[in-house]
Amino acid sequence: MSEALHIVCPHCHTTNRVRTDQLGSAPDCGSCKKPLFIGKPTDLDVAAFDKHLQRNQIPLLVDFWAPWCGPCRQMAPAYVQAAGQLEPRVRVAKVDTEAHQALGARYQIRSIPTLALFVNGREVARQAGAMGAADIVRWVQQHTPR
Repeated sequence: MSEALHIVCPHCHTTNRVRTDQLGSAPDCGSCKKPLFIGKPTDLDVAAFDKHLQRNQIPLLVDFWAPWCGPCRQMAPAYVQAAGQLEPRVRVAKVDTEAHQALGARYQIRSIPTLALFVNGREVARQAGAMGAADIVRWVQQHTPR
């Protein structure tokens, strides 16, 4: 029997237990019955961010961005494409630093877009500036445990 991981639902933010051998089998949330992996970034507010950071047992990749930021909007399609490649091994999320300024301040985000990668609740890597999908995937793979 394989190990079970805690996975936070991108819809209702309930923590679910999922066996590692079932991650690729499109598991659903036990609470809201929606897919646990949606192949696109999850928008997070402060409470949802904290839940995903503290409870997910897979790496969390966060794009700190703002709607008025041209490079952020330019990178958005590549980030969606990268999400499709990274899930279910990585939870891919977005934080609007305009709407959730406290998170930007907490993590001292000085320029956007900024990607931050968290493993076991701790930031392990950060990259400022727009990137293409292949570069995002490669960067995440370089900084995540195998």
